[in-house]
Amino acid sequence: MAQDLWGSASTVPALPCGDIDELCEFWVALGFEVTYRQLRPQPYLALRRGGVDLHYFGLDGIAPQDSYSTCLVLVDDTGAVFETLADGLRSRYARLPLTGFPRITRPRRRANAGGVTGFSLIDPAGNWVRFMRRPPPPDRAAPAAAGDSSRAAYAERPPDRLARALDDAVVQADSRGEPDQARKILAGALRRADDARDVDRVRALAFLAELAVRTQDDAAAGDLLDELAAVERTLDPGAAREVAQELTQAAELRADLAGR
Repeated sequence: MAQDLWGSASTVPALPCGDIDELCEFWVALGFEVTYRQLRPQPYLALRRGGVDLHYFGLDGIAPQDSYSTCLVLVDDTGAVFETLADGLRSRYARLPLTGFPRITRPRRRANAGGVTGFSLIDPAGNWVRFMRRPPPPDRAAPAAAGDSSRAAYAERPPDRLARALDDAVVQADSRGEPDQARKILAGALRRADDARDVDRVRALAFLAELAVRTQDDAAAGDLLDELAAVERTLDPGAAREVAQELTQAAELRADLAGR
């Protein structure tokens, strides 16, 4: 009986915010629906999309930069979920917000999670909503969805020095929220990577350009994108296909910089 009770159990994160109306407008724009809202005796908001429930409670005096609250959302395809949220963000802000509140990181392999792909959406109140690919059941291996990396695939490919530095930089920037440190790690590795494969160099340059934007250094981001474009022109068709996602992201970043 106890096992049946636990099998049907679920958890719902309750996150703090200073203004439930701000959070309501934000998540509704991203496709969530309001399932409950109250102002008294304490502000409270409940939202849902599919199997994801997010609840917020009002907390006076909390600033987004001081928030340490977080929750984890497990999904089958981080790439598809990211694009859905990114479309909503672009519609609301006319760009993909990479700095400030709210902001979003892109789906990337997480070395500190066994290579599983994840991304984070930091809401207007500073809470980190972390999306991770759902691990397959232990009795069967699930194929990786487009844009995802399985633990097995990660374990089978020992990264070279630049790829390893990229993994470390992703952990620093996207898991720990330290883009400045991530930028130092990756920039140093790139300077020493004379023998790196072009595809690894493209991935590193694309992420470095994004990190430059996230650390308020648009001039450096432009220089890095120019360097990436020079490498892109030397890629053979197979290599270009391998880094097509990074090249698309770099093009979007360049367009955003040009529109500022």
